[in-house]
Amino acid sequence: MGRYDKWLIIVTLLLVLFGALMIYSTTSVVTPVLAKKGVTEFYYFKRHIFTILIGFCFMLLAYTLKPSFIKKMAIPLLIISSVLLILVFIPDIGVAAGGAKRWIRLWPSTFQPSELVKLSMVIFLAWYMSLPGYKPDNFLTFIKPVFIMIVFQIAILKQPDFGAAISLAFLTFAMLFLSGIRLRYLVSLMVLAIPFVLKLTMEPYRLRRITSFLNPWEDPRGSGFQLVQSFIALGSGGLTGVGIGSSKQKLSYLPESHTDFIFSIIGEEFGFIGVSVIIVLFLILFIKGISAANKARDRFVYYLATGISLMISLQALINFAVATGMVPTKGLPLPFISYGGSSLLVNMAAVGILLNISKGEDERKVPDTDKEILARRRARRTVYGIKR
Repeated sequence: MGRYDKWLIIVTLLLVLFGALMIYSTTSVVTPVLAKKGVTEFYYFKRHIFTILIGFCFMLLAYTLKPSFIKKMAIPLLIISSVLLILVFIPDIGVAAGGAKRWIRLWPSTFQPSELVKLSMVIFLAWYMSLPGYKPDNFLTFIKPVFIMIVFQIAILKQPDFGAAISLAFLTFAMLFLSGIRLRYLVSLMVLAIPFVLKLTMEPYRLRRITSFLNPWEDPRGSGFQLVQSFIALGSGGLTGVGIGSSKQKLSYLPESHTDFIFSIIGEEFGFIGVSVIIVLFLILFIKGISAANKARDRFVYYLATGISLMISLQALINFAVATGMVPTKGLPLPFISYGGSSLLVNMAAVGILLNISKGEDERKVPDTDKEILARRRARRTVYGIKR
């Protein structure tokens, strides 16, 4: 019997525990407004710990699932994700907050279906790209998963959640690219999407985000406020930080300091060294995920491990880029660290699947065909430049 990759569980534990520490640090100071609502210094921390406990149950459950069972669930999961996205728009079930309607009411909290959509899409793409008739040089083969992605994006944009829609596109295109799909198909679709993206960015609040991203200091008290405060937090940290719990930006200066911009508070309290450690941990998680994929003997398992590694890493990368002002502000949490149960539960379940795959016990009833071997070699050559 194979053993799972210990580094995967070690890195995940470190990220989750550090996330819990940062949630307490960023929410332990209670403002008078929150105090009137009965919120105490442990309110968010206790809820987060409860989510972590459920998350470990999800991870353990996912770890016990055989890849063959996950493969059978590819289409059902896609359907379940679609239904949950629709429930968001139903009164008394969908929950609105901050001008967006992205959650459904589930006791004792809420759930964001767009997080499940990403994992469902990864599983579906892994199944689809492992089919015997998958032809990466065929346009019809390319357009089918793209159509499904667009349907999901339309529902997600209606919420609205531009960040989740963009991250879903990145994830889908990355997996299709790794499968050896013709580059001209991807480029052509990107060109055709430009008018739609421009139309979406013309929405007043999105346009303000873009202009503030280009020059946040032009309106430091308005549209550029959040990014400017993020810069101040990161700059104040210096090399070693101001110390755990000593952040000033979390005192109602930096909005969403416990969710989308928690990376900035890490930079303030732990400095350049702290944020570097976090980046290295995510890098190790990505490398170990890809390593597990490369050990797989089954095409589905290979694409599944690769897709999960990309799903977690891309979201972390986008979060880093937003906090440091490299891309416009998007509402994407930092995996395992930000406050937000939906992201934590889905990502911990994804790690459970990776842990199972890392054992290297996937078996095939028949050996790879020549066509499948060539497809695997093409994918490796695309990423690593490996010719064997």
